[in-house]
Amino acid sequence: MAVTLAELAIADSADAWTQAGFTTDADVCRVGSVGLRLGAEGRGIAGWALAGLESDGVCDIDGVPTTSAATIATGPVAHPNGVIAIDHVVLLSPNLGRTVEAFAAIGVAPRRERDAELGGRAVRQIFFRLGEVILEVVGAPGDAGAGPSTLWGVTFTVADVDATAAFLGEHTTPVKDAVQPGRRITTLRHREVGMSVPTAFISASR
Repeated sequence: MAVTLAELAIADSADAWTQAGFTTDADVCRVGSVGLRLGAEGRGIAGWALAGLESDGVCDIDGVPTTSAATIATGPVAHPNGVIAIDHVVLLSPNLGRTVEAFAAIGVAPRRERDAELGGRAVRQIFFRLGEVILEVVGAPGDAGAGPSTLWGVTFTVADVDATAAFLGEHTTPVKDAVQPGRRITTLRHREVGMSVPTAFISASR
């Protein structure tokens, strides 16, 4: 069975995510096949649950706290902000080679790579597929740091990015063309609504 993302553990209150237009139920927000479990300890994305792992229990993948999930949340949930799915999750790596090896150990291989620039410095993006969600691993080419990788941010697919930006008003940046051809994106000013997870909204693929 392929390894898929089943859940993200997020150290924010349900109230903050509700303010950003997400539907929550008892500290759980379901987006497509992924559950967002709110109220976790720590800050930001504190860990995740993956389905399809060969072993049960708690482990870590390159420093990311990981649990094994037996099932995946299913069924559509309507969100006032127009979110329909998770497009991709960003993981920051201090050592790209080590991170790729860690995912290879659980049977997940990279799909493609892309060199880019972030804040004036060179970065490499390596993309993996975890079910319906893309995992974007970002790090500096050639770096071999000893620290753990960390889950950093989420980009959600929305039905109408202009409607999402209008709904959230001043809490989003102006809609612009995304790196992905034919798609458009806006970034949530997440701290203004009490969220600790960098969040963006992108139009669906054509």
